[in-house]
Amino acid sequence: MMNTHWVAYEMTDDIEMQKLNDKIMNCKLCDLYKTRTHPVIGEGSTDADLLFIGEAPGYNEDQQGRPFVGRAGKILDELLDSIGLHRSDIYIANILKCRPPQNRNPTKNEIKTCSPYLEKQIDLINPSVILPMGSFATEYIFDKYGLQFTKISDLHGKLFSKQTLYHQIRVLPLYHPAVATYNPNKITVLKEDINQVKPFIMSKTI
Repeated sequence: MMNTHWVAYEMTDDIEMQKLNDKIMNCKLCDLYKTRTHPVIGEGSTDADLLFIGEAPGYNEDQQGRPFVGRAGKILDELLDSIGLHRSDIYIANILKCRPPQNRNPTKNEIKTCSPYLEKQIDLINPSVILPMGSFATEYIFDKYGLQFTKISDLHGKLFSKQTLYHQIRVLPLYHPAVATYNPNKITVLKEDINQVKPFIMSKTI
């Protein structure tokens, strides 16, 4: 028998996500809206076990309004395939929803202004594992959950667990997939790292 309470809860989450998406599409809270082509909200399953978080959209993402569609995106697809997943099984988001000009690093003010959108995405998706990709995303997520950030070369591939007020969250930092575009040896490391999330796929309980 269908759990009507759970269905209603899921529908509420979908409505809240759509409201959030509309806010991002029309956001003018910082100056990045003046130079963007399209905001990049994020995409995938809103009931995903795995939430991948990048830094900010690049040129290709800005043009298409989708996350990880360039060379780094192909690496990410290869990583997902290595654990038997597709993009439709996960959710991909960025800290910033708009591309910084010339792909420069995000400023502290831009992160502070834009990150509430990501916070809401995390709350609505409620993933089993958060996978921050690269230094900026890892530092942000570690700060959010009170974990000590050092450097991505020390932290990648290590699974961290943090008990929040409502549930246990796990964090698995990864190198940014872009590193494998100029250092092909890193793809092996990335595959070894991401393989650790297999036990947590489809593990959420109702």
